Amino acid sequence: MKVLFAAGGTAGHINPAISIAKYIEKRIKDVEIAFVGTEKGMENTLVKNQGYKFFSIKIKGFQRKLTIKNIINNIDVLRCIAVSNYMSKKIISSFKPDIVIGTGGYVSGPVVMTASRMGIKTCIHEQNAFAGITNKILSKKVDIVFSAVSDCNKHFKNSKKIVVCGNPIREEIVIKTKLEAKKELGLDNKFCILSFGGSLGATKINEIAIDLIKWNQDVNIVNHIHGFGKIRKKEFEEMMHKNNINKDVINGIIVKEYIDNMELCLSAADLVICRSGALTISEIQCMGKASILIPSPHVAENHQYHNGMVLVNNKAAILIEEKNYKREDFIKLLLNLIGDKRKIEAMESNVIKMGIKSANEDIYDEIIKILY
Repeated sequence: MKVLFAAGGTAGHINPAISIAKYIEKRIKDVEIAFVGTEKGMENTLVKNQGYKFFSIKIKGFQRKLTIKNIINNIDVLRCIAVSNYMSKKIISSFKPDIVIGTGGYVSGPVVMTASRMGIKTCIHEQNAFAGITNKILSKKVDIVFSAVSDCNKHFKNSKKIVVCGNPIREEIVIKTKLEAKKELGLDNKFCILSFGGSLGATKINEIAIDLIKWNQDVNIVNHIHGFGKIRKKEFEEMMHKNNINKDVINGIIVKEYIDNMELCLSAADLVICRSGALTISEIQCMGKASILIPSPHVAENHQYHNGMVLVNNKAAILIEEKNYKREDFIKLLLNLIGDKRKIEAMESNVIKMGIKSANEDIYDEIIKILY
C-alpha cells in the first residue's frame, strides 16, 4: 500500500498528516508513505525530521487586497498553478499512490485535484470549524471529507461523504494529575496558568503574559508558565525590561522560548491562555483544560474565532478578541476564576466531553473501506 500526503504552510496542517501517517505505519507493516509540500515551508523540516520521503512543488495563494504588489503576486500565482499541476502529475505518476490525503495548505489543492482527475482515491481533512477555500473546492471532488467538528459540515454541501472524526493528535500524549505535574516542574500547588502563542509566538499573548507576570509580582497568588516563541525573544525581553520584570526573582514563574514539555505543562495547568488554532483546541479537549482563548485576527476567514466559539457555545471556554482586551478587566476575570473552583471544573468537564480521541483510528478505518 502506498499513501501520499499533501500538507503545508503551518504545523496545524502538517502535524495531523504526520500523526495519521504514523498510525497507518502501526497498522500496515509494508506501507510506503511520502509527502508533497513546498521547499521553503515548515513541512520541509517537519516531514524530513520524521524520515519520510518528501517531494516539493512551488505553490502560493492569491492575495485578495488589490495593490500593485499583490497584483504582481497573483500573476505569479497563476504561473505557479500551471507548473504545480504538471509537477503533481509527475510526482503521482512516479510514486503511484493508492490514496492521496490532503490535510491543508495551498499545496493540497493541485496534488489532491490532480490525483482525483487521475482516478486515484482521495480524501481531505479539515481541522477548523470554518473550512478553508482550498478544502471547500476539493470537497466536491474527493471520496471522503474528514472534518474535526460537525459545525464545519455546512461548508461541504456537495461532498460525497463527510466523516466527523476530530483532529489527529500525537498518540504519545500522557496525562498526569495536576499535582504530579506541578511537582515535576518544581511548582507548588498554587493556581497554575499556562500561556503560549504557538511555536513562533504571538505579540498579544506575550503582552498579556507580561501584564499577568507584573501583576503577580505584587500578589504572588499564581504559578505561571509562559512560552514566548522562537521569533519573539527580543520582543519579549524588551517588554520585560520596560516593565522592570526579573523573572528569576519571582517564585513560580517559568518563562521559556519554546515549551518542549507541553504535555507536562498542560497537565499542571488550571487555566490555559492561548490562541485557538485547531490542534491547540484538540489538545485542550483531550486533556480537559479550562481556557481563555485569544483568537488570531490575522488568519484566513477568521477561522480561529470560529474554532473558539465552538467551545464557548458549549460552555467549555472563554473567548476574548484582541481588540477587546483590557488589562484591568482581564485580571478581574482571572481573580473570579481563581476564586470559583466550580467554574473551572465546569469548563474542564464540558471541554473533555467534546474531545474525540479516536481520530487516527477512524480515519484509518474509512481509508481501508474505500481502498478494499
